[in-house]
Amino acid sequence: MKIDELYQEIILDHYKAKHHSGLRKPYDAEVYHVNPVCGDEVRLRIFLDGDLVGDVSYESAGCSISQASTSVMTDLVIGRTTSEGLALYEEFLAVMQGRGEMVPDEERLEDAVAFAGVARFPARVKCALLGWSAFRDAASRAISGESRKPEVEVQ
Repeated sequence: MKIDELYQEIILDHYKAKHHSGLRKPYDAEVYHVNPVCGDEVRLRIFLDGDLVGDVSYESAGCSISQASTSVMTDLVIGRTTSEGLALYEEFLAVMQGRGEMVPDEERLEDAVAFAGVARFPARVKCALLGWSAFRDAASRAISGESRKPEVEVQ
């Protein structure tokens, strides 16, 4: 099996069986992000257990890339400190902005490396980043103690 086929399979697996999907309580912050270009949307909640990301739950609608990327992100950040989760966001962002020329660190990004090929298609980068951006926003709100009322964030 070629690497591109393996990556496509990872994306389809996460799209078909979304990890941590479904909004749960308790939560410290909730955000709602929309990509108006394609109509993808995600409502995401985060629960912090001290400095650890105790839970991330979400409801999403949109393409397989946005939904699978959100699923992968939840697997990566739950159980890590918020600073580790935000560092993973920065690493994933760098890969997405690399136009397919950046080689991701598979040990750090795990299944998220499957999205490296998406970076070659600028129109799809926002799809892959939607859930990650929502996580960054929710983590920032939870850390600062901002209201749990979600505001629409247009990507």
